[in-house]
Amino acid sequence: MSDMAIVRKHMRFTGRVQGVGFRYRAKYAANGVGITGWVRNEWDGSVELEVQGTEEQINHMLVMINRSDYIVIDNIESKQIPLEEHEAGFHVR
Repeated sequence: MSDMAIVRKHMRFTGRVQGVGFRYRAKYAANGVGITGWVRNEWDGSVELEVQGTEEQINHMLVMINRSDYIVIDNIESKQIPLEEHEAGFHVR
């Protein structure tokens, strides 16, 4: 698989991820690296995210999110899902 191939991933983050600016940091990071998708808080204290871009862009986004002193990610569940062909931008839900 080429590094330039576009993929879409569904991710679930647990840890200290709500009330610490995770969603807005994710939006900033996604916009900074040029990828699309969405992020939202879940009722159980986790954060759910779907992101679409290259593996390199997605990894760079995750590094940017993890640079926060307030966000503590204990676990990331990730799976590849089908692409959203006409998605524009990255949104906080």
